[in-house]
Amino acid sequence: MLIKESYADVQTTANGKETSMRIFIFHPTIPGYPNARFPGVVLFSEIYQVTGPVARFARQIAGQGYIVAAPSSYHDFIGPEPLAYDVPGTDKGNDLKVAKTLESYDADSYATVDYLLTLPTCTGRIGTTGMCLGGHLALRASLDPRITACVCYFATDVHSRTLGPHSSANTSATAPEGSTHTLDLLSQIKGEVSLIFGLKDTHVPDAGRDLIRAKLREAGTVFSFHEFAWAQHAFIRDELSKGRYDPAITKACFEVLLELFGRVIKTDLGERDGKEQKVEHIC
Repeated sequence: MLIKESYADVQTTANGKETSMRIFIFHPTIPGYPNARFPGVVLFSEIYQVTGPVARFARQIAGQGYIVAAPSSYHDFIGPEPLAYDVPGTDKGNDLKVAKTLESYDADSYATVDYLLTLPTCTGRIGTTGMCLGGHLALRASLDPRITACVCYFATDVHSRTLGPHSSANTSATAPEGSTHTLDLLSQIKGEVSLIFGLKDTHVPDAGRDLIRAKLREAGTVFSFHEFAWAQHAFIRDELSKGRYDPAITKACFEVLLELFGRVIKTDLGERDGKEQKVEHIC
């Protein structure tokens, strides 16, 4: 499927002030069908904003018939340009991800969904995905009931409750009083979630993945959990990935994304009936 690329600057709230956020748009197009409509996907980037690898990932999704909207997460602090995959860029991205408030992240997510819903070419069915920081933000965005499908790649800082300012690592299974961290709000998710991790990921170790999985079960979330034996952190990043890029596993994970998005946001499932699904125990 062909793709048109553009961007939109929208207003959102950061630290109590209105700011402009650039959303990069990757829109499928079918010649001869100007009124074709497609589901929307919010794609959250890693700590470097919308880089080449993120844009290529967006194009892959758009080419399957989804309008992809990738917001510039750090509009509170800098322009929409990507940070470099070097030590200064990494340090800057890590500093900004914790300087930005959870409220600002949430406002960005809502504004991006709002934008997709204004498009006459959008069906109104919305999914979300992202990698690293973006995997976390995709999961957090799913607290919005308008999002019904989510695919998270190695969601960082979920298990440790360390996203946002003034956060200190807390990997307790018990939610701190008044917590607004993503890990403690999973019961608000109404859609279906698929999480993808590498067993060699040092950013989300075994205990962290186990905690996320347990909290999802506790919350009653409909989810699938995928762990790949030889995959490291950021294994889908196809540029300057420090020897971690694995195209074969990346391809398998993209099929996971297509299955969930195709079943949940390309198809109008209607309301879930809430009935327990009994599976017959037979060989």
